[in-house]
Amino acid sequence: MNELINKIEELKISNIGKTIDERIAEFKNFNTESNDDLFKEACFCILTANFNAEKSIKIQNEIGNCFITDSEESISRKLKDSGHRFPNARASYISEFKECKEQLNKVINHHDMSAVRDWLVKNVKGLGYKEASHFLRNIGFEDYAIIDFHIVDILVKYKLIEKPKSMTKNKYFEIENLLRKIAKKTGLTLAELDLYLWYMETGKVLK
Repeated sequence: MNELINKIEELKISNIGKTIDERIAEFKNFNTESNDDLFKEACFCILTANFNAEKSIKIQNEIGNCFITDSEESISRKLKDSGHRFPNARASYISEFKECKEQLNKVINHHDMSAVRDWLVKNVKGLGYKEASHFLRNIGFEDYAIIDFHIVDILVKYKLIEKPKSMTKNKYFEIENLLRKIAKKTGLTLAELDLYLWYMETGKVLK
């Protein structure tokens, strides 16, 4: 673990550290009072499952408002035209999600945060623990780990875990607890740590 911690400490005092600080500030400024903004950001996280993050950002920027206004068929067609890998499935998830869209603001602003992620996973098809954590991080909540294959790969590389055969709920929480220990040793939140680890694995700081 010390080798990984030392690498993170080097990055913290580099230009990457400044970039990550700026990105975290953007997350904290997210307007959680707007159901529309919350809905579109959650839809973005639905798009990222088993798909490229940068392409998902591009799609969100191009057709994000359509998640609210368009029919399932229209969203599917636009996702396909934009090159999404699973246009029909994601359009179906987004369309079904609209049924509880108006609850988002209430759930996020008036519930104990420890229960919000579980609510999202239970009530929004297409949001597993990774995607729900991604959504919460992007709207300013810092105590959730986004455990995608990049994070798994870097933990395997530093011999901190063995590559899991599947990402069960228990395995997710087990790795999240490990990341929480690393975050504590480096003086970072889980949100900040994710951006450092993602940068180490990809060379990029996204959202």
